[in-house]
Amino acid sequence: MANLANAVNVLVAEQRSLQSKLSRVEAAITALRQVGNERGGAARPKRVLSVAARRRIAAAQRARWAKYKAQKKAA
Repeated sequence: MANLANAVNVLVAEQRSLQSKLSRVEAAITALRQVGNERGGAARPKRVLSVAARRRIAAAQRARWAKYKAQKKAA
């Protein structure tokens, strides 16, 4: 019986040690999450382009493709 009681005491001590380590890990995770979310968790608002801006971008891309295809055809 003495061996069984001793084994239980060792396991209880190990459990306490692991619980202590777990609480430190959880505290570290919480701290890192707070540092990563300095803006209070608020995401940056999505940028919205106007219709005119999207048309200019599309026209510029079409011009780039036309230039590329013209060079490819000439080669």
